[in-house]
Amino acid sequence: MNRIESVKNPKVKQWKKLHTKKEREATKTFLIEGFHLVEEALKKEEVIKELIVSEEVSIPASLNVDNIPLTLVTKDVMKAISETEAPQGVIALCREQDYSFDESWKKILFIDAIQDPGNLGTIIRTADAAGMDGIVLGEGTVDLYNSKVIRSSQGSIFHLPISKGNLLELLHVYKERNIPVYGTSLQNGQPHKEIEPADSFVLIIGNEGSGVDKDLLEKTDKNLYIPIYGSAESLNVGIAAGILLYHLRG
Repeated sequence: MNRIESVKNPKVKQWKKLHTKKEREATKTFLIEGFHLVEEALKKEEVIKELIVSEEVSIPASLNVDNIPLTLVTKDVMKAISETEAPQGVIALCREQDYSFDESWKKILFIDAIQDPGNLGTIIRTADAAGMDGIVLGEGTVDLYNSKVIRSSQGSIFHLPISKGNLLELLHVYKERNIPVYGTSLQNGQPHKEIEPADSFVLIIGNEGSGVDKDLLEKTDKNLYIPIYGSAESLNVGIAAGILLYHLRG
């Protein structure tokens, strides 16, 4: 067991660098904070590389961390590497998950340029709850391993495969298999309840401001919208994703 007392320790400096996308991509690692996220990460083998624990915190006996390198740190060190206002005193250094697009997926969510990390995390959590087979992140989407994405997902990033890819190119896979592809748009769209649930489908959720890219919308089978009955201009993209996913899967 290692122990670190100084915020100037090289390992502490390296951990702090992981707050940036550049360093996460370079090292293929990222940090997670809190007991719940650590517990979810432990359910997948070889995700956690190292556990960083504040010296005044005890690891619950229910967490099997016997085979994971453990580093004890002072409260000041934990505060230096934490990105939360009230650190729980436990952080894990994790390996990025390497998922490739799988053509066998039947219920798929395509995410086109979602930029708010809270929205992306919520959508991933909702897709997990709705039993999606996989998620594909398109270009312009916020980094999957952004700390706010991870916290908002509540551990769902460890539950289902999430890959990255060119959405326009991948659409052809499903078009050739006659699997319905649904965009989300008011223009040339129809109310979502007019669509019958199915065992297989692709749903495309778009950018918070500009929506789904027009080139993608031109390739869909149908474009859907959720009727607004009150005075609100629109629905939050995470809420909209939940309504559509649960309706389409039946």
